Amino acid sequence: MPACRGNFLGVNFADATRIEGPPEGPFTGRVLGIVPARLASTRLPRKPLHPLLGRPLIAWVWRRVAAMTTLDRVVVATEHPGVVAACRAIGAEVHMTRSDHPSGTDRVAEIAARPEFADFDIVVNIQGDEPLIREEHVAAAVGLVRRGWPIGTCASPLQSAAARVDPSVVKVARAASGRALYFSRAPIPHMRDGEPTPSALGASPFLRHLGIYAYRRSALVDWVARPPSVLEELEKLEQLRPLEAGTGIGVAIVGPSEGGVDTPADAVRTELRLKELGFEPSTEPTGAP
Repeated sequence: MPACRGNFLGVNFADATRIEGPPEGPFTGRVLGIVPARLASTRLPRKPLHPLLGRPLIAWVWRRVAAMTTLDRVVVATEHPGVVAACRAIGAEVHMTRSDHPSGTDRVAEIAARPEFADFDIVVNIQGDEPLIREEHVAAAVGLVRRGWPIGTCASPLQSAAARVDPSVVKVARAASGRALYFSRAPIPHMRDGEPTPSALGASPFLRHLGIYAYRRSALVDWVARPPSVLEELEKLEQLRPLEAGTGIGVAIVGPSEGGVDTPADAVRTELRLKELGFEPSTEPTGAP
């Protein structure tokens, strides 16, 4: 990689190196998928146990993720006995965690640090509210880590002007190498002259971040060991913590996501989608109290 040379205000840049691609070499190792499932939710009470066609949300997520060949092992991480019971009712591997974690990433890190998972070199954080998550998205994030990125994640085209200005939709600016430049709730990249056309919003560089992460074990440990960063606190986006610290985050461009279940309206939409896919309502006991 070419060096950036020069001197400015007494600072010598002769040894500085620009990161053009993955900062590390190809990486192999077993892959552990962890689904953080916290019971408390402000917009959808008892979210992991919310029924979709008679089954708890976490059951739909587990069944989807457990069938993925990209992952060598999958576990659910939760702080609540009710989620444990629901998982055990369907044969899902589940582990209790501390109740005071500030984020799903911290919950994932607690599980990954346990001795029984020490032989997994790549850890994937899979959102516990996405019952229709696509394996190609998980595979794309894992693939970035295998190619040398400490952290891999995904993005898809924004598709609409409404999504571009919606602060709940996280945007990402990406270098040609795939490296994440910035994540924001603001409409980035900004167009000085006018607004992007509908066709422009259907492609890069107007991208929506999808909340899936694959990490090298060392990158995950470093992420949670750091205090919240300035940019993270401003945007309320925890992925800015490693980015601000200089950790390389690779971003794969993938197809659109089906979306998660955050609100009662999302639950209704997802039930309709599950019916469209041919799933029938269940009358089986859920195991959840």
